[in-house]
Order: sequence, then C-alpha cells, then structure tokens
Amino acid sequence: MYPIVEATCAALFLVHYLVLGWTPLLAVRLVFAAAMVALFAIDLKHQILPNVITLPGIAVGLAASYFLEPGLRSAVIGALLGGGLLYALAWGYYAVRGIEGLGMGDVKMLAMIGAFLGWPLTLVTLFASSLAGAALGLALILVGRGSMHLKLPFGSFLAVGAVAAALWGQPLVDWYVNLSR
Repeated sequence: MYPIVEATCAALFLVHYLVLGWTPLLAVRLVFAAAMVALFAIDLKHQILPNVITLPGIAVGLAASYFLEPGLRSAVIGALLGGGLLYALAWGYYAVRGIEGLGMGDVKMLAMIGAFLGWPLTLVTLFASSLAGAALGLALILVGRGSMHLKLPFGSFLAVGAVAAALWGQPLVDWYVNLSR
C-alpha cells in the first residue's frame, strides 16, 4: 500500500503545481493534499480518522487561512459549517435509529477541510463525497456485494472530494453563483 500512497502524493503534488503554480498557497495545499492521502488510506484500511491528523489540521488550516485564501472568515465558517453539519447529521441519525451512522472522525475531518478550503469549497466537498459514496453504495447493492447496512469509509470519500474541490472547485462555485445572475 505504501508505494501507492507515495505515488499518489507525488502525482497530486505535480497536479497542484500545475494548477496553482509556484505560489505561497502551493505549500499549504501540498500539506493539505498529503493529509488527505493519509486520511484516505487510513480510513479505507482501518475505518478510523486519527485525531493526530485532523485536530492539528484544523489549526494549521485556520492559521494558513489568516494569510492566504480562503481567508480567515471563510475558513472559520467552513470549519464550523463542515463539522457542524456532519455532527448534526450524526446526532440526528443516532436519535432516530439508535445506532452510530457516522463517526466523529468524519466530523473533525470535514472541519479540517473547511479550515483549509473555506465554506464554499467545504459544501462542494460534502456534495461530491456524498454523491460518490451514494453511487458506490448503490452500485454495490445492485451487483449483490452490499446492503443498506454496509459500512463505507466516508472519510475516504471526503478526501477525494476535498482534493477535487481544492483543485477545481472554485470554477464550479463561480459557475453556480453566476446561474442566478
């Protein structure tokens, strides 16, 4: 698995450089991408999202956002919105079903994503990862390899959605905002 993780990081670093160029934001996004790769692999293999990555990630994302995009205000809103939405969803699911449907690691991970990317790209991440997770879950059910009780590692989907949002989410947000004009 480690050669795949290393190769994925190298490829993502190259893509980030090609998208962002040699800018101060590049260094921050490379740290973010490396964290997303690590969280993807750990969640996929162990279905946990370690606090040792997510909690310092929130602080690093907020600190970097003080100086760079998305700006501190958007980052704080993104962290609160991302973590808050998933916390409310997890709490509501537990209240209705009496079982845990979403781990707190996912909550902290989306707060971290919000701190790095700001609230608009946090929403893009949440939408993309939910759509991808639902599509895979449905596909597994349709081919007889899953059920409605299948546990999917949502953090892995969040990682993919976050990297995609970091690289290509802003044009999508701009397009959506311009639809109403």
